[in-house]
Amino acid sequence: MAYVENRVVHDADSHLMEMPDCLDPWFDSRLKAAFHDLPIYRKKLGDGRWAAAARRQQDDAEFRAGDAANILLRKNYQALGSFRREDRTRALDLLGFSSQLVFTTFCLGNFGLDEGADLDLCYGAAQAHNRMMTDFCGIDRRLLATAYVPLTDFARARATAAEAIALGAKALLVASKCPRTHSPSHIELDPVWAQAQEAGIPVLFHVGGEEKLAPAYFENGLPRVKDFHGGEENFTSVSFMPIPHSVMQTMAAMIIDGVMDRFPRLKFGAIELGGSWAPGWMRFMDSAHAAFFKNEERLHHLSARPSEIVRRQVRITPYPHEDAGWLIREGGEEVFLFSSDFPHVEGGRNPLKRFDDSVAGLSSTAKGRFYCDNFIDLMGEGLAAELRHPAASIAA
Repeated sequence: MAYVENRVVHDADSHLMEMPDCLDPWFDSRLKAAFHDLPIYRKKLGDGRWAAAARRQQDDAEFRAGDAANILLRKNYQALGSFRREDRTRALDLLGFSSQLVFTTFCLGNFGLDEGADLDLCYGAAQAHNRMMTDFCGIDRRLLATAYVPLTDFARARATAAEAIALGAKALLVASKCPRTHSPSHIELDPVWAQAQEAGIPVLFHVGGEEKLAPAYFENGLPRVKDFHGGEENFTSVSFMPIPHSVMQTMAAMIIDGVMDRFPRLKFGAIELGGSWAPGWMRFMDSAHAAFFKNEERLHHLSARPSEIVRRQVRITPYPHEDAGWLIREGGEEVFLFSSDFPHVEGGRNPLKRFDDSVAGLSSTAKGRFYCDNFIDLMGEGLAAELRHPAASIAA
């Protein structure tokens, strides 16, 4: 029995749990050694024993006998299909989602390489990631690969986007934080957005690509707080707070500077960045539009108020602990969509129930948009024609 039955649900956020050598077959040989020497790579890799243990566990017949019963209970490297390509189709069958957007875990934020001076390594890592992701997802049309495009260098960004689309990527992933030398709304990046629009695929932002909390906030004179992973340097309630700040600013710039109007068929997704910020952000942009309209000619050229452009072109995944029903009522039925975060711990053991409870008072149309139609709208040509089901097939 699948987790999702008798309804159509598309999953806007899932992940690989990559092995340390995941990019090696896809890396330019000149850059692989430099990549392995990165301090952040070594920190993530450790001594490699964890990877061998994960492989042994997935080879154990007794452990694998529990695949179906534990499809949402086992997390990270214990989860079925978390790192083995041949297991991911079986995992998707057991989950019952009609399709899944698939993101990296290991490479989120491109290891910060787009902040450094070595652009060869920055774009080499992105290229290796994109080749790895499209190969992994190529096993099943329901698995939708995301490809990372650093925006640091205009020409290389264009070339990276072109190769990713040619490889079969179903979405382009960009960092939500601003590049060091120019706005993400810079007109020299228009060829990137033009390629995505022409291919009919979205541009996505995902947690991991934002500006992080200033370290000084942790120096409060009190004992360090352990996060839910048990560590003291990862993720706490205070470091949670700035997660949406970068995407709010970046998308505001792209709306106000006319990017979304220049590419009106292009969709943007804010994935695993929460949603509670969105209704107030939409109103605050409308406030800026009203306050500065008299003196800013660019505001005169917008096709609509910023909040209306958001409803037209932006899709956002709430966290399962947020009140999705309130978000939909306040922000609009067009904006929000379901995600599981499989196989990450943060997605919880029963995301469908948590979202079902929070949207219980909404109309069947609104529910259909949340679980299905808004995803279809976001993905466009990135979703195979046979997977585009009508909202009428959603159970109310």
